[in-house]
Amino acid sequence: MAAAIYLDTSALAKWYLNEAGSEEVEVFLLEEAPVAISTFSVVEMRCLLARRRRAGEIDPMLEMRIFATLEEDMRSGHLVRHPVEDAMVVAAPGWIASLPDHPLRALDALHLAIAMDLGVSTVATADPVMAGAAEALDLQVKRFG
Repeated sequence: MAAAIYLDTSALAKWYLNEAGSEEVEVFLLEEAPVAISTFSVVEMRCLLARRRRAGEIDPMLEMRIFATLEEDMRSGHLVRHPVEDAMVVAAPGWIASLPDHPLRALDALHLAIAMDLGVSTVATADPVMAGAAEALDLQVKRFG
């Protein structure tokens, strides 16, 4: 079954880390799974965990456990990981140009390009800039936090 929802990393992090909005993400994912993520999301999540470890917010064992759980969620099909194609990367600057009123960062634009390429109907995010840009593209948005 193809996922109709793209989960960006800001929302994905709330699934694995106890922070504001985590309970809402948990309920959402339990109701809506499977959801789409990308190989880029995996890299970004790995970076986020390492940054939290370096900041002393999580210890190395928790970092490893969370990442292993992410990998298991992909193997089990709860999260559907999609490859990042070159065309998606090439499309990202176009989303920045076509949405001049939204201060998209490079990574936001790449998430949008992936979501648009996958043809999802909904973007789930905790990032207000991403949410506004997705709405401007006539996507449904599930906001967290």
